[in-house]
Amino acid sequence: MCLPPSLRQGLLAMALLGASQVQAASSVLIWPIDPVLEADQQASALWLENRGTETANLQVRVFAWRQNGFDDQYQNQRDVIGSPPVARIEPGQKQLVRLTRTKDVPPGQELAYRIIIDEIPAPRQPGAEDGKTAASIQFQMRYSVPLFAYGAGLWSKEDLTRQRDPKGAGVPDLTWRKVAEGGRSYIEIRNQGAVHARLTDVAVKQGGQNRPVTEGLMGYVLPGATMRWPVPEPLASGQELLLKVNGAPTVQSVKPGP
Repeated sequence: MCLPPSLRQGLLAMALLGASQVQAASSVLIWPIDPVLEADQQASALWLENRGTETANLQVRVFAWRQNGFDDQYQNQRDVIGSPPVARIEPGQKQLVRLTRTKDVPPGQELAYRIIIDEIPAPRQPGAEDGKTAASIQFQMRYSVPLFAYGAGLWSKEDLTRQRDPKGAGVPDLTWRKVAEGGRSYIEIRNQGAVHARLTDVAVKQGGQNRPVTEGLMGYVLPGATMRWPVPEPLASGQELLLKVNGAPTVQSVKPGP
């Protein structure tokens, strides 16, 4: 069953995916921010570190991640389990979360998951000032980390410590088109490749000039999916779409689709 919209929107509250580590105002540090489960791995590690001055109580859940109707969808699943599901981390301490698969991924396929880490606020007693009861407002942080699992014969993330068949390296196969719908303009990107595409630094080029669309992360397109993002003004004909994929240092041009 798909999660309600309010929860799906909340999953993106803290997804800083452009660095080797993630840190939010709540002082919880998470690494790596791009864990994977290779075909020959039964488990992978995720570390949580409390850089704050108060105890951090965290809940860890792993959801299946699909894309349909230009939208991210998250579903309950038991194929990958995060353990422990609840962590109490004292200031300055770390906690290892073990991401364990319970079933194999079909050969040549990539499956996508989202690791959702919720910070559980500690209960606080209302205070009193000058005989008046003071209301206490607490904020709950939510972190969202992508996880990709691979079947035999396919891999995506570079790892110099592992020997793998170069023929198994999966790459996205992207096409794009401009769309006008409901009075709004969109960039629509389709991925027909075997692995996901993480899109950053997106720009359109026309007449030798680049016009940025998104600086930093725009989003993901999973294998077989089509996603779209709004642009502030209609795109003219003959424009070229430029972007970076999966952290590559070089910009690539995306070919137009139907």
